[in-house]
This record gives sequence, structure tokens and C-alpha cells, in this order.
Amino acid sequence: MKNNIMTTLKDKTTQELDTELKNKKSELFNLRFQLATGQLQNTAAVRACKKDIARIKTVLSQRELTKN
Repeated sequence: MKNNIMTTLKDKTTQELDTELKNKKSELFNLRFQLATGQLQNTAAVRACKKDIARIKTVLSQRELTKN
């Protein structure tokens, strides 16, 4: 499953990845807010969101390294 996610991320443009990164960061903020107020039911969503952010950042950094 991880390979499928990475493949779909690699197929996206840099601009799309930047947009998705911003969306995931705002989602993480909302999840942390819900966690702090006790409204979050699925606490695993925080970890999954963090991993998604890391995957996006990995693809972006790989592109920067291959560009140079």
C-alpha cells in the first residue's frame, strides 16, 4: 500500500504536492486541536496525517536533489 501512495505522489506535479502539503498541515492542526479539546475519536488519524506529510516532503526533497 505504501508503494501505491508513493507512486501516486511521484506522479503529481510539484505545485500539486505543495497544495496537498498545505492541506495536510491544516488537517494536522485541526486534528491536534480536536485532540486537545477531547473531541477526536480516531487518534490514529494524527499519526497517519504526520506520515502523509513526511511522504510528501520526501518526494519534494528527492526532486530537489535530482534537479541539482
